[in-house]
Amino acid sequence: MFSHSRVLCPDLQQKIMTADQAADFIHDGDTVGMSGFTGAGYPKALPAALVNKAQMERDLRKTFKINLWTGASTAPELDGVMADAHEINLRLPYQSDPICREQINSGQMHYIDLHLSEVSQYAWSGFLGELNVAVIEVAGIHEDGRIIPSSSVGNNKTWVEQADKVILEVNSQQSLKLEGMHDIYYGTALPPHRKPILLNEPADRIGSQYLEIPKEKIVAIVETSAPDRNSPFSSPDAVSEQIAANILEFFEHEIKRGRLPANLLPLQSGVGNIPNAVLSGLDRGGYKNLTAFTEVIQDGMLQMLKSGTLSVASATAFSLSPDALKELNENIDFYREKIILRQQDISNNPEIARRLGIIAMNGLIEADIYGNVNSTHIMGTRMMNGIGGSGDFARNGYLSIFMTPSTAKNGAISAIVPMVSHVDHTEHDVKVIVTEQGLADLRGLSPRQRAKVVINNCAHPDFKEQLLDYHERACASGRGMHTPHLLSEALSWHERYEQTGSMRLA
Repeated sequence: MFSHSRVLCPDLQQKIMTADQAADFIHDGDTVGMSGFTGAGYPKALPAALVNKAQMERDLRKTFKINLWTGASTAPELDGVMADAHEINLRLPYQSDPICREQINSGQMHYIDLHLSEVSQYAWSGFLGELNVAVIEVAGIHEDGRIIPSSSVGNNKTWVEQADKVILEVNSQQSLKLEGMHDIYYGTALPPHRKPILLNEPADRIGSQYLEIPKEKIVAIVETSAPDRNSPFSSPDAVSEQIAANILEFFEHEIKRGRLPANLLPLQSGVGNIPNAVLSGLDRGGYKNLTAFTEVIQDGMLQMLKSGTLSVASATAFSLSPDALKELNENIDFYREKIILRQQDISNNPEIARRLGIIAMNGLIEADIYGNVNSTHIMGTRMMNGIGGSGDFARNGYLSIFMTPSTAKNGAISAIVPMVSHVDHTEHDVKVIVTEQGLADLRGLSPRQRAKVVINNCAHPDFKEQLLDYHERACASGRGMHTPHLLSEALSWHERYEQTGSMRLA
């Protein structure tokens, strides 16, 4: 079927050009929506071409900056090189690049941190302004114009619908056997025309295998051959393993109490070593026919699918180590029957998450004694990465679990504090907090009851007495007994760290 070129549509073959030529369709001040989600399926050639263009414009004493929208984080070849060239004026909805982060926190780059499920709605409603160009990586184009999506879907459907012009990167490094893995739903609408989404199980397919783009919108096609940027996961350390053990013990307890079925409920998991440790523990725990309705397929889920622990995984992208990517490509016929890649306004849809009863497992930066969670800001002001999809699932999941080591910076920072310095997930949405010290089940508890459980079960011993002392004095202050706080001290732990390098009392 596909020979050397993966662009088989005659009408589109004439639009094949170099990345530098395609970059001429993007102008200073444009808003550009690019594909990419957690280092998968992002453009590989256009970002570097845009850096070259920016330098040429500056040589002519002209400016060149764009507003950049994606699905989520991308890779150094996109976020990194463009930020390093000071080419991004505004970025949304999520990033994890250190150069982007530095420019966001120094005020050189505007950043809008959005719930990932809402990005499409924002774009369609016009809240974000006009989208000039979409740059989308795909795996191939059939003779009749059907377009095979790449290793992530993200916001690609919305970008190509909203953009005035579309540039495609056809990447021969992406397996053609991805064809059939995608499920792109074309039934979304804005209120008051929104209809129920008839997705009742993670395995349900409700859309198309292909990305639909009018040929007249496609102004350029660039052929590439470059792999996704995949970083290896380090082996879980003792802290990650203990956090995982605490969660697995909790699941067993909930099954015995009849509050979870034997095959649990659909799993959503953030990315990283702790979530992978949890997934590995589930894989060893004798579970069968689990399901996942999540954002990202990572190493642990691939192994669970291979072993039969997991029967199906629905997501919007991959986030695999090099070894796991090799496993996927070598056995893709097997995985294609068990993995469904959807656009992120479906993979993260709050109504679906609520209806399916998702078990949401996400990381945090800090939690306070009453159960509020900060997952985005360091010391209250400095953006780390963004809220991503954690809020989509935390508020709407049957169980919202937040997990973290109890300390950071070699023990200088406590992950459990009197008051979080920034709130992403309120006490009303956080049901379980887990550290290597233990697990706090906050369901059915008042604020003062939650404080005792969080401190006693989750705080590191080096900070437990400090926290108990704070709470006791706050309760005795007479300022209010529903959620007792000492306002002069509530954020003093953060202030102490910035002044002394430690949250510990001298």
